[in-house]
Amino acid sequence: MIINERYQSIRRQTIDFCSHLHPEDYAIQVVKFASPAKWHLAHTTWFFETFILKAELDGYVEYDSNFNFLFNSYYNNVGSRVLQSNRGNMSRPSTNTIFAYRDYVDKHMLDFFETNPKQKLLDLVDLGLNHEQQHQELLITDVKYMLGHNALFPVFNKDFNLVKDKNTAVDTVKISADVYKIGYQDRGFCYDNELGVHKVYVPDFEINNFLVTNGDYLAFMEAGGYSDFNLWLDEGWAWVNAEQIKAPMYWHQIDGEWHVYTLSGLQKVDENAVLSHINFYEANAYAEWKGMRLPTEFEWEVAAQKLDWGKRWEWTSSAYLPYPNFVKENGAVGEYNGKFMSNKMVLRGASVATSQNHSRKTYRNFFHPSERWQFTGIRLVK
Repeated sequence: MIINERYQSIRRQTIDFCSHLHPEDYAIQVVKFASPAKWHLAHTTWFFETFILKAELDGYVEYDSNFNFLFNSYYNNVGSRVLQSNRGNMSRPSTNTIFAYRDYVDKHMLDFFETNPKQKLLDLVDLGLNHEQQHQELLITDVKYMLGHNALFPVFNKDFNLVKDKNTAVDTVKISADVYKIGYQDRGFCYDNELGVHKVYVPDFEINNFLVTNGDYLAFMEAGGYSDFNLWLDEGWAWVNAEQIKAPMYWHQIDGEWHVYTLSGLQKVDENAVLSHINFYEANAYAEWKGMRLPTEFEWEVAAQKLDWGKRWEWTSSAYLPYPNFVKENGAVGEYNGKFMSNKMVLRGASVATSQNHSRKTYRNFFHPSERWQFTGIRLVK
């Protein structure tokens, strides 16, 4: 697919998802880490306007000079911005204005493609498209968080459950000790945090070719998993007690039966379905209870070609740190990944909410250990 067709296809996918929202849904921000749908629509558009059109298209006139302040996310090199926690305060500009902004930028991006841009600029467009795909997944998880904290448990789309997947494999995979190359080695797109191919010694290990299910985790809960401090990291135990956690996110016990909120509404927990929406602390405690452990990100990458993966982002035991010879680009683009290499854990794989063609075995996702609104799960190693 040529770049302008790919651009239009990915931009259209964002709009298609939003077609199920009600007008009142677009501006809601329930919690600091979950941005409003309207903000996602504008921010992904701002990326192309700021890094491509304003910088590279002769005669381009920005849509609104206030939008750089409103829709910059964390790029200090680009200027000041609205606090993340205040993104839901923007009743203006209207959602209709944001859609008009997208149309305006899309039209000028198609003009930009007609200028026969150099490969370096096309690579920047590619980064913007992958950035939009990241926000497509965030849109799904942020909308689910918003609706999942609505007392009515509303249906977003009756065909959009996303947490009903079952394991298709039941075996385990044995990997022999060796020195393995880690990092992105192909010729397509990747993020800078995947670069810096290096060798890592990995001892013998055995990894499950299946993910922990709801039924597996329910057994942990019924065995007192959330009340046994011996299973928890100290920070995790503090989190459990401070937040009074008794179950995975979106689980609700109603009349003695566990239910789970999905984007197709409230459903009874399917014990055979793959577990979702747990954080690193919960994943680590479950592994302790099973007498196993979480894989390192290197073990996961070495085993990936033999694994059934892609249903959930899988917690690893690896801290998010730079690979050897990691280099940040100069300017705002260099802020994309490197400055977040602190207090985060690496997740590998992809999830049912990940956009098509936006996953690879070297992809290094990362979140704080307490965060669980993404479609996260558990794979165990011994």
